[in-house]
Amino acid sequence: MSESGYTKVELPAFTRLVDLASARLGGVALAASDEFFAPMVNLLQPGRGVFKPDEYTERGKWMDGWETRRKRTPGHDWCVIRLGLPGIIRGVDIDTHHFVGNHPPHASLDAAALANPSPGGDLPGDNQWTEVLGKSALEPDARNLLAVTHERHWSHVRLNIYPDGGVARLRVHGTMVPDSASFGPDETIDLVAVENGGIAMLCSDMFFSNMQNLIMPGPARNMGDGWETRRRRGPGFDWAIIRLGQAGTIQRVVLETTHFKGNYPAACSLEVCHEPKVTEEDLVGDAVTWQEILPRTKLRADHSHDFAAELRDAGACTHLRLNIYPDGGVARLRAFGVPESKGAPPSGGTD
Repeated sequence: MSESGYTKVELPAFTRLVDLASARLGGVALAASDEFFAPMVNLLQPGRGVFKPDEYTERGKWMDGWETRRKRTPGHDWCVIRLGLPGIIRGVDIDTHHFVGNHPPHASLDAAALANPSPGGDLPGDNQWTEVLGKSALEPDARNLLAVTHERHWSHVRLNIYPDGGVARLRVHGTMVPDSASFGPDETIDLVAVENGGIAMLCSDMFFSNMQNLIMPGPARNMGDGWETRRRRGPGFDWAIIRLGQAGTIQRVVLETTHFKGNYPAACSLEVCHEPKVTEEDLVGDAVTWQEILPRTKLRADHSHDFAAELRDAGACTHLRLNIYPDGGVARLRAFGVPESKGAPPSGGTD
């Protein structure tokens, strides 16, 4: 591990976690007190939002976010969002990108847990909300990164802005814990899929695109929808460590370099470990013994690689490490296998 190096990112650790509210994962903006200038649906879209200086609508300046009218009565504005993946919230990114002079000076966040929210969008009742982030100051044109410490699982959030204004994007970072009862006995599942509780924990580099893209549902939409590292100019190789949603035995791996043509890795290898209580520091140190299940193997550009017979049996594991040589981009990684048991998922690490 030491030869490839490891540098912690400067952003809060929770920003490396999955955005539970992402539209691509099924997050939906259900209701808002007002969306006069710009619709609430924009809050959950990819990117940070764009700015078009000369574009106007019949209601005023076109803005890529959620923007309410100027409030002339008591109270504040709000927006209710159903999370795409219910889970534990570790922090939020209230992004006021391009909102200058019209951003809310403060915001807070409430959360609710509905057992079986309907696809149509049940709204939590007034007595079902819990404040998980108190009224906090916001900066204009900035990512406002705010930690959340409540340990419950939530299905909905309500963003409150005081008293009005515009927010470009809302990211609700956290961890999804799968319902093990939903898996049948001996059922084969994608053990690293985000919808099954998998999470990309650490990587050597993600300069061009985020490591969480590796385990997102569906095919990669473009080259930016994968994990891509910068060009390595020194010795070593790049790597990413994924914690399985549930410990299990990996029987088949699909690695896709879709869209990566002049920047795909020349080769890859895969290693696993069974360490339910491991810490991040252990994962990048000498405390963990990794077992190789796929030796260094040549890769092709813009291709779906399917490994089954090539895999070595290492028994049940909690973590998977993808090594790429020397650098480059991978669109998706799937690790199909059988969960070890119906017990709790692996613990430890970022969450």
